[in-house]
Amino acid sequence: MNTIVIFDIDGVVRDVSGSYRRAITDTVEHFTGEAYRPTPVDIDQLKSEGIWNNDWEASQELIYRYFEAQGQPREQLRLDYKNIVAFFQARYRGTDPENFTGYICDEPLLLSPSYLEQLTLAGIAWGFFSGATRASANYVLQGRLGLQSPVLVAMEDAPGKPDPTGLFATVRLLENNIDKSAIIIYLGDTVADMYTVEKARNLQPEKTWIGVGVLPPHVQETAARRDAYAQTLRQAGAAIVLNNVQELTPAKIQQLCY
Repeated sequence: MNTIVIFDIDGVVRDVSGSYRRAITDTVEHFTGEAYRPTPVDIDQLKSEGIWNNDWEASQELIYRYFEAQGQPREQLRLDYKNIVAFFQARYRGTDPENFTGYICDEPLLLSPSYLEQLTLAGIAWGFFSGATRASANYVLQGRLGLQSPVLVAMEDAPGKPDPTGLFATVRLLENNIDKSAIIIYLGDTVADMYTVEKARNLQPEKTWIGVGVLPPHVQETAARRDAYAQTLRQAGAAIVLNNVQELTPAKIQQLCY
C-alpha cells in the first residue's frame, strides 16, 4: 500500500518563533497602545483552542481579549482588521513590495532537501498544506530549499484549518500517480493541525488518516514545557509526537502504517 506524507510548514519546515510569532507580539503590542506584549505561552494557549491557525486572526483575538480584560466589550472596539494585517505583514514580510525584507528572512530551516529525497527514494509521495500565504510558503520551499514546483496548498487555496478542505486538495494532487487507497500522514505542530486530521477522518472514513505532532523549537526550551505541549498534541489526536520532522524516517513511517 502506498503512503502520502503531507507537511504543515510553520513550526515544521521552518522555525517561526522569531518571525510569525514575533510579528504577532509586535502587532498586539502596537494595537494595545504598547500596554500588552503576549508571551510565547500566551500565544500557545490561544492556539491550543484549535481555531486560531491564522496568525492575523490570532493577533486580532489577542487584542480583543486584552481590552475585554480591561472591561471594554469587543463590540465597542473599532479594530480595523485590514490595518492589523498590514501592520503584521510589514513586520513579517517587510515593507518592500518587491522583496522579502522582514522577519521571514531569518527563519531557521527544520528539514533538508536530502530528507525529502529519502522519502522519494522510498516511494513515499509528499507535499505541503499550510495556512501560510503562497508567497511566504514558496519563499521557503522554492527559494530556500530549492524544491522544483512542490505540491502546495496554501492560504489562498482553501479555508483555514481545522477545515480539512485544503488537506483533501493536497491529497488529490498527490494521488494522481499512486494508489487511491494510500495511507495519509499529516505532520503539524498545532492542535488545529490534529483537529484537521480528525475532521478528514470523519468526512472520508474510507481512507486511513494519521496525525503526527511535531514540537516547534520554542516549546523545547524546558522539559516541562515540551512535555506539556506534547501532551496537548496527543490529546488533540496525534498518533506520535516528534522533536523534529526528520525523525519521521521511511522506517518510522512503515512502523506507523503497518
